[in-house]
Amino acid sequence: MTRVSSLWEHVARLSYKGKAYYMADYEKVCDYMNLYNAHVSLRKGKRNKPECVKFELDLMRNLSDMHEQLVNKSYKMQGYYHFQVHEPKTRDVFAAYYPDRVLLNCICDQVVKPILMPRLIYDNAACQLNKGTHFAQKRLTKFLAEHYKYHGTSGYVLKCDIAQYFASIDHTILKSKIEKLITDEEVRNLLYQFIDNHHTEGKPGVGIPLGNQSSQWFALYYLDEVDRFIKEKLQVRHYIRYMDDLLLIHTDLQFLKVALEQIRSLIEGELKLSLNSKTQIFPLRNGVEFLGWRFHLSPTGKIIKTLKKQTKYRFKRRLSEMQKEYANGKIEYEDVRCVLAGYNGHLKHGHAYKFQTKNLQEFSLRKSSS
Repeated sequence: MTRVSSLWEHVARLSYKGKAYYMADYEKVCDYMNLYNAHVSLRKGKRNKPECVKFELDLMRNLSDMHEQLVNKSYKMQGYYHFQVHEPKTRDVFAAYYPDRVLLNCICDQVVKPILMPRLIYDNAACQLNKGTHFAQKRLTKFLAEHYKYHGTSGYVLKCDIAQYFASIDHTILKSKIEKLITDEEVRNLLYQFIDNHHTEGKPGVGIPLGNQSSQWFALYYLDEVDRFIKEKLQVRHYIRYMDDLLLIHTDLQFLKVALEQIRSLIEGELKLSLNSKTQIFPLRNGVEFLGWRFHLSPTGKIIKTLKKQTKYRFKRRLSEMQKEYANGKIEYEDVRCVLAGYNGHLKHGHAYKFQTKNLQEFSLRKSSS
């Protein structure tokens, strides 16, 4: 009872007479209400997961213990657990345990996000409010339309892709960037725990885990100097980045060749990363593959957006798998309905009517007779 009372007394003091009280960054992280809000945000879609249920069974005590450890500066993260995801390709995911994720979400929401977001360029499109894949696709469509207005279909595309991006981020370089970004030493020390407790196998001091919210923000910011070099030094107007996918559109082939070497030098020299074999320069008229779609600029200026062959294959394979799983009673109709609704919503953003009609509207389910 004492713990619950102290929580609401703390909240009342902060909101006394509707006045806003200034809190330093570390105080925001320690704050009961901010920790609770981080839990509420994190539990969305996970209410039935054992780790979430366990945390909520004694919610006030768990939050209070976390608060006390933070105040005493004795908080230690528990490490990571490992699993694999297989769509669109097999990836190793390392996720922090639930209490650590609550704290990490609080740090990101209260400190990292407010500081970092204003510093990123507008066309850094991933994992931000009002941004994402659809935002990136709309920006590319806009760039293609602008390019056609002045240059028609002539021109070239430089597409850069980082090899094993998350697994190759250097801890020392990342920490130096965080130090410039976040002035509160106690907040930095917490973030360093999440960085230091993971490394790519065989590469100590290298790699950040895919399963952390902080990793998304770090990955957005790690290439910020590349973004600014392209936008401010090279002054490329039609440039967009979605995490480790970089796309430049320009009329001059030689300009892009020189730009590629400069970008490669910056990425490999300053950031200790490398470009993979997908990095290339090609004519704009060949079409541009980006985020699962192929963008083609027609001679009349129409921008045609079709599914990549690999994306079509994945969709068909998943539909076939769901039919078998439903027939064998492994999934329920509601699970199938949610997946189909997501696919329909995704396909509406491109020219995929024939594919949608053939594969989704004719999709059927049957229970196994055995």
